[in-house]
Amino acid sequence: HGWGELLDLPAVWPGVPLLGYFEFYYHSNGQDVGFDPEFPVDERLLSRINSMNTINLLALSLEQHGHTPTRWQLQRYPEWARGNIKLLPEGALLDTCKPDPVSHGRTLTIGDFRVTPKDLLVTYVARNLEPYRGFHTMMRALSPLLKARSDVKVVLVGGDDVSYGARLANTTWRAHFQREQQGKYDASRVLFPGQVPYEQYLRLLQRSNCHVYLSYPFVASWSLREAMAAGCAIVGADVEPVREFITDGRTGLITSCLDPAALAERVQTVLENAPLNARLRAAARRHAERHLDMKQHVQAFEARITEITGQELR
Repeated sequence: HGWGELLDLPAVWPGVPLLGYFEFYYHSNGQDVGFDPEFPVDERLLSRINSMNTINLLALSLEQHGHTPTRWQLQRYPEWARGNIKLLPEGALLDTCKPDPVSHGRTLTIGDFRVTPKDLLVTYVARNLEPYRGFHTMMRALSPLLKARSDVKVVLVGGDDVSYGARLANTTWRAHFQREQQGKYDASRVLFPGQVPYEQYLRLLQRSNCHVYLSYPFVASWSLREAMAAGCAIVGADVEPVREFITDGRTGLITSCLDPAALAERVQTVLENAPLNARLRAAARRHAERHLDMKQHVQAFEARITEITGQELR
């Protein structure tokens, strides 16, 4: 609903039920805005943040039907609106996103960058490399992490655009933090491949010894669901939307999204504690099988449509 394309459909097809996706209800405090003290919010922009709910509110005024994928996203909406929004969890393709134990015995090559079976691979994925997904924390964790172990290599997947939050003038967030950290870590052991083909991204998850997922309190990425389905040992951000997926010590480890030293320590724990690593991997996959199966999502979606229309899909 957020972009407004659905608002006029009831006029085009009067009387036809509409099931629209309610992704995110913005607040000027207590969520992503103001979460990171390193990037304070210009108070002059707060009215703009509130106005970003305009289309959401217009969509709710249609008195149609809505859905959203997590409890946290549902709870962002005002209490009076939640009755019109159904929780329909999103998932992953479990037959595609699945563990590949053999991958740890092969050399993974991306261009000139090689990860051998003797290497420990740490992965990080975001659509774009930016603070909203904790990229600054990940960059600052490289130095202590790589100094602690000489056999660690890191691949940070993501583009140089901005999906969320502010842009920098005349540079990218990746270039900005690379300059900040220049000389502080062994750059030969770190790869920034940009946005990669899906098959390569999946191979990285399957080969990963520890996967890092950081985020402000914001919509959880599909990559988190897919990393769990692939059986990754995950270190995730200690924010409510991530804790809806990751239970500390059971399906992953939790750490502050804004503390590089703590992140490096948690990653090192996952890398060095083999029984813990194996347990987290298995638990992440089990969680995906129980709660993140895309087939279940499709069935729930179709059941909701049948409930609304009184007709089964053909």
